[in-house]
Amino acid sequence: MDIDRLISDRANAMDASGIRRVFDLGASLENPINLSIGQPDFPVDPAIKRAAIDAINAEQNGYTVTQGVAALNERIARWLALDLGWTVGRDQSTGVLTTSGTTGGLVAAALAILGPGDEIVIPDPYFPLYPHMGTLTGARAVLCDTYPDLKMTAERVEPLITERTKAVLVCSPSNPAGVTLDGDECADLLDLCRRRGVLLISDEIYDEFAYSEATTDHATGDPGMARCATPARFEGAEEDVLLVRGFGKTYGVTGWRLGYCAGPQALIQQMAKLQQFTYVCAPQPLQWGAIAAFDVDMSPAVREYQARRDLVVERLGAVTDVPKPGGAFYAFARVPERLGVSASVFIERCIERELLVIPGGVFSERDTHIRLSYATSPDQLERGLDVLVDLMRTAP
Repeated sequence: MDIDRLISDRANAMDASGIRRVFDLGASLENPINLSIGQPDFPVDPAIKRAAIDAINAEQNGYTVTQGVAALNERIARWLALDLGWTVGRDQSTGVLTTSGTTGGLVAAALAILGPGDEIVIPDPYFPLYPHMGTLTGARAVLCDTYPDLKMTAERVEPLITERTKAVLVCSPSNPAGVTLDGDECADLLDLCRRRGVLLISDEIYDEFAYSEATTDHATGDPGMARCATPARFEGAEEDVLLVRGFGKTYGVTGWRLGYCAGPQALIQQMAKLQQFTYVCAPQPLQWGAIAAFDVDMSPAVREYQARRDLVVERLGAVTDVPKPGGAFYAFARVPERLGVSASVFIERCIERELLVIPGGVFSERDTHIRLSYATSPDQLERGLDVLVDLMRTAP
């Protein structure tokens, strides 16, 4: 049978992850310096693991309703009320949906709002799923060029909105750059979307990984909600914003595939319906583990990552341009123009030195930058920075 003839145009239009290709290139390395993986390197808090184990032992192992365990959704709503002043779930206008990771939420949102001929505005550089939200739905992902500071501002977005635009997707702190929007920039973007009648989707998978200069301290007034300070976002906008957040990055449970969405109830209902026929529901015992996560203070881990961020900016800033990350655990550094090579060529030189980083072309129409992750041991980070600084100083 000619299987190739059966493969859909949709599948053929999606390349394998460029990150995976880097892993393939580095597969022959015995002990690589790996600055490519966007996964926290700290252990999962015992309380979170214990809550999931207790749920398994209590035979909470079956399906849940598609929307998720009620106790978790209630806890999410309680946190959003404290964090953003959102009143989700208190009336029929807004709601919460537990999803199979933030990716599950984004895919459900795309399927719910996009169709052939529609448009969604996304940042460039972007998380690799974003363009394929168009591929999956027959819509068009319109790139918003954010270089050189990598901020998706209202000024840059407005010329891209047309009568076909259904949504604007923003990520702050961002992957691949860790760049954050400030309060005024968030307000301007929200105002633009409201004026033009388009949905604002806020991907906040790194919501707790925000550093001191990018956050606003606020007391929750609730001892049952342990949280570090969070950056300025879209307060009081639950009827105009689809919020997408997750547990994997903040708590080191990326393999649990748990996220949540909150926003207009009419949209949440459609997303839940689509989830029912795809992912069905998120894993039940892990949802109970996520409830315990709200009582865990991650601020010590975030401070440790901020120190690593400062080291990266100090070392690489001496040899190239690197926008200062306000959160997440990535840096998006430019390959010096004087080297006369693309990022793809540059990472081949890195691999020759047993260093794995990701070329910017994986995240962008430009192949001018590299993404490195500092979610690794300080020793490995120092070794990787030594290699990068040396290569960026070396004449071609």
